[in-house]
Amino acid sequence: MTGWTTDHIPDQHGRVAVVTGANSGLGLVTATELASHGAHVVLAVRHTPAGEEAARRIGGDVEVRELDLASLSSVRTFAAKLAGDHPAIDLLVNNAGVVLLGPRRTSADGFELHLATNMLGHFVLTGLLLGNLAAARDGRVVSLSSITHKNAHLDFNDLMFEHDYRAATAYGRSKLATTIFGIELDRRLRAAGTPIVSALAHPGLTRTNLTPRAWEHRGRLGRLIASAGLLATQPVAQGALPQLHAATEPGVRGGQFFGPSGLWETRGRVTEARLSQEAADPAVGTRLWAAAADLTGVNYL
Repeated sequence: MTGWTTDHIPDQHGRVAVVTGANSGLGLVTATELASHGAHVVLAVRHTPAGEEAARRIGGDVEVRELDLASLSSVRTFAAKLAGDHPAIDLLVNNAGVVLLGPRRTSADGFELHLATNMLGHFVLTGLLLGNLAAARDGRVVSLSSITHKNAHLDFNDLMFEHDYRAATAYGRSKLATTIFGIELDRRLRAAGTPIVSALAHPGLTRTNLTPRAWEHRGRLGRLIASAGLLATQPVAQGALPQLHAATEPGVRGGQFFGPSGLWETRGRVTEARLSQEAADPAVGTRLWAAAADLTGVNYL
């Protein structure tokens, strides 16, 4: 695993890959590499003009489809059309995410926006595409975690963070929820005897457009903070390697979690990452799954 690069990606011809948030940052790098290695890549994006521009930059066998993960109606519409057009889907990369450090915001369905976008939307999307993933020879789901999950804690009495809201904490909780989801998905797939692999990855501290967007509510001061933060991050091409490894490396097992190897998992070569105790707890996984199913009306496995 040491020294893994995109040169290690096997031929992807004949595979259908779906990448959420594929028009920028980690998603754009991931989609570009998958397409350059021969995959048919579906760019699932909230703004289709940005997706079309990304498709022109990527080249290869790609298509653009609209998906707003903060709207369950959008997720259902996207999944229904995609499932009809692609009966077998080999890879789903649940990459899209938001970091919003301003006031509390809610989704179209009334959910706290970080949790809605980063976890609940992907929970529903994965469930609606599970049959298509099962129809592929080696179906795989990759969920994008964050090192922030390690210091986060879920409050099941206030999952929507309606009390004493703190944006940075909300983001960490959403990434913890995403991580728990990926691990619980693996448990349930194995229990059901389904060969789909659920793996996870995190990019460490990586230079993406999420950082400046997170601070845009603070005006000039926010721009200065974002610029300073970017100096401490690694290039996006390096940060995308863990999820590309999770998505393409033969022999990846369900439940494996990949991230950078250096400086407390903030940068460096790809290695197996460490889950927080809460993320690995089966009881927490069961409880979050039940909550997500109840909130979204979608249950599976």
